Amino acid sequence: MARTELRVELPATLNAIELFCGQFHLWRAMFCPGVECFPAELLLREALTNAIVHGCAEDPSERITCVLRAKPGRLLITVRDAGQGFDWRGVGDGFRGVSCTDGRGVEILRKYASAVRFNTSGNSVTLIKRF
Repeated sequence: MARTELRVELPATLNAIELFCGQFHLWRAMFCPGVECFPAELLLREALTNAIVHGCAEDPSERITCVLRAKPGRLLITVRDAGQGFDWRGVGDGFRGVSCTDGRGVEILRKYASAVRFNTSGNSVTLIKRF
C-alpha cells in the first residue's frame, strides 16, 4: 500500500462529523482496506467529537483540522482544534464507573489506538492504529 493522505478542514459541528465519516469510509476502502472499520471510525469520531465539543464549544465559526495518513500496516489520524487545549497528563487510565459521563474520550482513544500522542497544549492529538 502506497502512503496516502487525506486532509480536511471541518466546521466545529457534530453534523460535520457525520458528513466526513461518509468520506472516510470511501477513503479507507480505497487506501487502507486492511484497517478494521469499527475501531478506525470510533477513533476518528471520538477525536473529532472531543475537538468540536471541548475545543471549540460547538461553535460553527471555528474550524477543526483532520489529517488521515495510510501507511503500510498502520493508519494515522491527527485532529487539531483552535481551542486552549487541556492537561492530558492529568487524565488517568482505567474505568471511571458506569454513571461517569466525562473522561471517557481519552480512555476510548487509549483503548482502541496503538499509540496516542497529544501536543504540549493538548489541542492536537495523533492516533496510530496498527493492523
